[in-house]
Amino acid sequence: MSGHEAVQAAAVAALCAALGEAAVFDAPPVRSALPHVVVEPPLLVDWSAKDWRGREGRLTVSATDRGERPARLRDMAGAIEDAVEGMPADLGEGWRLVSARLTRSRIARAGNDRWVATSEFVVRIYREN
Repeated sequence: MSGHEAVQAAAVAALCAALGEAAVFDAPPVRSALPHVVVEPPLLVDWSAKDWRGREGRLTVSATDRGERPARLRDMAGAIEDAVEGMPADLGEGWRLVSARLTRSRIARAGNDRWVATSEFVVRIYREN
């Protein structure tokens, strides 16, 4: 499993556990009821040292909902932040999470009656040898 897959799978699992009402996807769904959450593949760069392999990068999570106001989406955005920042250190197949830290978040209108909350995190991982 690559570092990309490890981070994305851990985020999807953490969000599924935290967000009972919303469907969580690892790619934009063709059809889905609202609200739903999409965990985009992370953008990672090398963060290695002489004796270990590591990656650092951005993980973006978007939640979409419908309504006149984004009240429910505000609560979901908070739950998303807590779930991603609280992911377990063991990501599987030797990958370990060092940190997941929120860097920015935004809620914006996306059409007549839709809202999108986007949260971006900096993640750092390394692989145990």
